[in-house]
Amino acid sequence: MVVILLGPPGVGKGTQAVRLADDAGWAHVSTGDLLRAARRDGTELGKRAQTFMDAGELVPDGLILDLVREYLSVLTSGSGILFDGFPRTVAQAEGLAGVLDAVGRRVDRVVVFEAPDETLIKRLSGRRSCPDCGAVFNVHFTPPEVEGVCDRCGAALIHRKDDDPDTVVRRLEVYKEQTAPLIEWYGATEAEQVVIEADRDVDLIYSDFRSAVGLVAT
Repeated sequence: MVVILLGPPGVGKGTQAVRLADDAGWAHVSTGDLLRAARRDGTELGKRAQTFMDAGELVPDGLILDLVREYLSVLTSGSGILFDGFPRTVAQAEGLAGVLDAVGRRVDRVVVFEAPDETLIKRLSGRRSCPDCGAVFNVHFTPPEVEGVCDRCGAALIHRKDDDPDTVVRRLEVYKEQTAPLIEWYGATEAEQVVIEADRDVDLIYSDFRSAVGLVAT
């Protein structure tokens, strides 16, 4: 089964995808991970992507699709695939459909994770990250024991620029602008769409997620 995961920043779809991929042995495809791996391994595609990133430009859709095509070529035929954060636009969805068709596959299901904007803004704007050990806290939900100090290593926590409240609001607006037509586009295909309410306990969300992709709920 090929599954597309959609959801705004902070909704937790990536966390759920990693958990399911680990439990079920599915492939978790994040284009960010593909880019980092290609750059780390020094592949030709990685070098091409690096030139755009060094120039502060977005990596073109065609290059992203080439990375996805390369990744799919080494997967076991018939293995489950979770696309996380890609496609983001209708143009990317059309390109992905062509890549999948070339290997005899198609998108079977689209899972949309939803949560109120108020919750997402708190999740994102409240994040505080440790620059040393990578630990992440949230001043609203999981605050550090000492304000501004990492529980693990004692380093001073930072508030990333893209987690600024105004930036978070804009990120959510961009998601809605890009995703509304994407959901409509997939609605015209054979892919089944499932909506999951993500403003709940993570285990309840995971149980619904497993059911949505045809796995026995736990």
